[in-house]
Amino acid sequence: MNKQIYFLLSFFIFFGAIAQNENKTTLLFQVQSPLNIKLSYSNKNMRVKTNDSILIKTTLSYQQDNVWETVDVSLRARGNFRRSKCYFPPIKMKIKKSNGNGTLFEGNKSLKLVLPCLLEKEKNDNILQEYLAYKFYENISPYHFKTRRVDVTLEEIKGKKIISHQLKGFLIEDDDNVADRFEGRAFERYTHPLAMDAITSIKVSMHQYLIGNTDYSVAYQHNGKLLFVDNKIIPLPYDFDMSGFVNPSYSVVNSNLGIDSVRDRKYRGFKRDEDLVQEVRQQYLTKKDSFFKLLEDFESQFDIESQYSDSKKFLTSFFEVLEDDDAFKKKIINGMRTK
Repeated sequence: MNKQIYFLLSFFIFFGAIAQNENKTTLLFQVQSPLNIKLSYSNKNMRVKTNDSILIKTTLSYQQDNVWETVDVSLRARGNFRRSKCYFPPIKMKIKKSNGNGTLFEGNKSLKLVLPCLLEKEKNDNILQEYLAYKFYENISPYHFKTRRVDVTLEEIKGKKIISHQLKGFLIEDDDNVADRFEGRAFERYTHPLAMDAITSIKVSMHQYLIGNTDYSVAYQHNGKLLFVDNKIIPLPYDFDMSGFVNPSYSVVNSNLGIDSVRDRKYRGFKRDEDLVQEVRQQYLTKKDSFFKLLEDFESQFDIESQYSDSKKFLTSFFEVLEDDDAFKKKIINGMRTK
């Protein structure tokens, strides 16, 4: 078969499969405009009293087509670090199938709701930055979590008082939903990174380098999940708040990595065929403009101009490494892990 014809057939088959997978996306994530939602609960009870088996039952109100609708949900705090450090802990949301049927949330039995951590002026900008980190990965890999921005009215129950907070946040779909799109399954098991799909693994490592994140482990599924799709093990990253791109006030870095700040990048990918690493490098370079377009589309939503400009500088510095052969060899190729 003529090579050009073979390439075109492969191209259409690949993107046809992606389009078919996108059709399996639930209604909630098919639209990307921010969704207005309302919730009410006690932050203190959420942090202290909830766990895997104890959840807070409440009603989530959401605005669809200028009409407010409701769905009954159960909530618990998630994450050890943010649960103990944050005023607003991140939320795991459960929705019974019978409650979700016929609503915008149909097909989403489990969701994550990411909220600002602390009551500080950059709280909503940090949310935008973490949300963009998800969008950056979505821009480079078909295997990603769907996300949706939400504008949250949180009525905090504090003793006899009700305190109203206007917050930016975003929803993250469950890994089972990601697996369903690819007719695969999600699983939890120690798996050596070199047993995982090579190209996807390199994309994960390159993404973590882009956002300056070292707070993850693909082997132990710290801030990551695994999918089994088409006889391949696919790593699926999440939780990017401790990255240099977000750079929250509460960020800490593992001093054993030889870096002093989350703004100091370190490539943590395992050693792979250099041709494959170069292939992923070229994919990023080809999509450079689309990464900056993603960021620029959110410029008006930042509360603090310097937060936006710092984000742009950090993204720029990533592409400066990719565009410089010597810098790429020194920081990426020579930085690949052997153990």
